[in-house]
Amino acid sequence: MRKRRLMNEINVVPYIDVMLVLLVIFMVTAPMIQPGSVDLPTVGKSSLPPVAPLEVIIKADSSLALRDRAKGSAEQAVTQADLAARIKQAQAANPQQAVLIAGDKSVRYEVVLGVMDELQRQQVARIGLLVQPVTSASK
Repeated sequence: MRKRRLMNEINVVPYIDVMLVLLVIFMVTAPMIQPGSVDLPTVGKSSLPPVAPLEVIIKADSSLALRDRAKGSAEQAVTQADLAARIKQAQAANPQQAVLIAGDKSVRYEVVLGVMDELQRQQVARIGLLVQPVTSASK
């Protein structure tokens, strides 16, 4: 019985034929394809400038103050029970006004979360945390 030898060669001629046929198809069809255009919606300029946010300031002794940047930088001391009502009153005039919570870094985190939780329970919209960026000099 005679052993068969394995053939180590691959016949690439059919692959070259297929590649050339595809190349011809792409060369013929490419000039026929029209580039698509997208009609983007247009938007006019906003009639109102963005409103300065309200700041809820939590001081080191856990007392609260409210600052309306749109009316100036004066702080008004508030209690936790009165805070949500004052913010809702300020947001009644402008519902898009954001509320930023600025907690002193020595205040316990649960105090900040308590204020945020109370505002969320009272359906106050657009709540965020105010932070100070780290500068290279203070590292």
